[in-house]
Amino acid sequence: MTTKKTTNSQAAASTEDDPGHLVVFDTTLRDGEQSPGISLDAAEKLEIAEQLARVGVDYVEAGFPVASQGDFEAVQAIAREVGNEPGAPAICGLSRTHIADVDRCWEALRDAARARIHVFISTSPQHMEHMLKMTQAQVLAETRAGVARAREHTGDVEFSPQDATRTPLDFMLEVLVTAVEAGATTLNIPDTVGYGIPWDFGALIQHIRRQVPGDYVLSTHCHNDLGLATANTLAGVQAGARQVEVCVNGLGERAGNAALEEVVMALRIRPDQFPGITTTVRTEELARVSRLVARLTGYPVQYNKAVVGRNAFAHESGIHQHGVLADRSTYEIIDAASVGQVGRQIVLGKHSGRHAFADTLEKMGIHVQGDALNQAFARFKELADRKVEITEADIEAIVAEELGHDLIEGFKLEALEVSGGTVGMPRAGVVLSRAGDKIEATSEGNGMIDAACSAIRTATGVQTRLIGFNVSSVTGGVDALGDVVVQLEAEGLKVSGRGVSTDVVEASTRAYLAAVNRFVRIKARNERRQVEIGP
Repeated sequence: MTTKKTTNSQAAASTEDDPGHLVVFDTTLRDGEQSPGISLDAAEKLEIAEQLARVGVDYVEAGFPVASQGDFEAVQAIAREVGNEPGAPAICGLSRTHIADVDRCWEALRDAARARIHVFISTSPQHMEHMLKMTQAQVLAETRAGVARAREHTGDVEFSPQDATRTPLDFMLEVLVTAVEAGATTLNIPDTVGYGIPWDFGALIQHIRRQVPGDYVLSTHCHNDLGLATANTLAGVQAGARQVEVCVNGLGERAGNAALEEVVMALRIRPDQFPGITTTVRTEELARVSRLVARLTGYPVQYNKAVVGRNAFAHESGIHQHGVLADRSTYEIIDAASVGQVGRQIVLGKHSGRHAFADTLEKMGIHVQGDALNQAFARFKELADRKVEITEADIEAIVAEELGHDLIEGFKLEALEVSGGTVGMPRAGVVLSRAGDKIEATSEGNGMIDAACSAIRTATGVQTRLIGFNVSSVTGGVDALGDVVVQLEAEGLKVSGRGVSTDVVEASTRAYLAAVNRFVRIKARNERRQVEIGP
């Protein structure tokens, strides 16, 4: 077996050079994508990974390569395109302890300049009895074999005992010692079910540091089932952990993971509690990555979300307003501009040209060119005729919608006509085009949106079931853009689509059609693979 072996451990090197450096390990693309209803394609994952690189995280956990061919391709693309940029984060993939899984994970990662394999196995009695059907001895053997195999590929190996906080302490210590002896350079302690309490979790981290010998970095991975993920993470850092595993907007299984923006800003605002602890995160990029992830996943950020929520720097109370007008520090502990919440508002209108539009995108850190730029500009001009001012948030929504469209030709919305009200059945008519052919269809529905979606089903011949619908306002005002995300299920596949418009019916229609186009592309790609692979 010939492999390209990475000999350095990025996390270990960072902490050796600077004992106060806290490694920020972002798992939005792996654990975050496991949030119910989220399904990102390779292009969307790549876009998020590129923004995470701009944020300055140390690691991007790009996915679970053995889970599906799509996940493998996404991890591989991120390793090749993001993992080799100047100053790029290291790229990580998750793997079970099975040898075949570890090899598959490395195959996806091997082209990155710096790559980590993250090996895990369950260790709690509940998981071992009901999921693994393994004894403690078997788990120890699997740990040793999986970590050792990963170490053959790279010098940067992370190990996680899944459900650590419900694992008997003596056995967990034995598993961790085994992992270090086999070559693990980072030991991650997952509070997989959100069972931990801050003071107890901190004590656990301290105990592990004392009892497990070796040269490794101790890491936290906390879930939010009790609303304590950020608190537990910070307790772990205070107790000596030098890596934190986090997700943008606190995404993740069930109630989510520790939020990247909360953990980083807590460290920034309270250095008295974390003396000497630093990160490489560029906090001014936090709001932007938050908005990007929200739009691409279809998970809106709650208004009162800490740091990145719409109301994080809003003041309703008269007393609060008076104080903030006199001095913002009276009721704000974070400078909004330091997290990208307040900044220059670019105003573009219908007279703006393509060059100004492209220049604005570049200044916003959005790199689009070729056909994608042309499509985004055409959409911008169309909306500018209906909206007095186009802001940064509007532009991000427009580009997010257009970049969600594959350049492989699908159905295009040429015209939409709807009628509704309190009298009569709501109706909709659509005109679509594909490969130069026009397709028209009309339908009735429970409302104008339902009628429009029904007309699309008729025109495309794609029968789907709506499983998720979310509409939000991109900006304020009566001419605000409506940002709609829909999730559909068809033939066992779950897909999402996004649409933006000043008209929420049109935005919904565009989102529905985008999801249909995604289904068509995925189905065609799967059929091609079956032909290539053969029976």
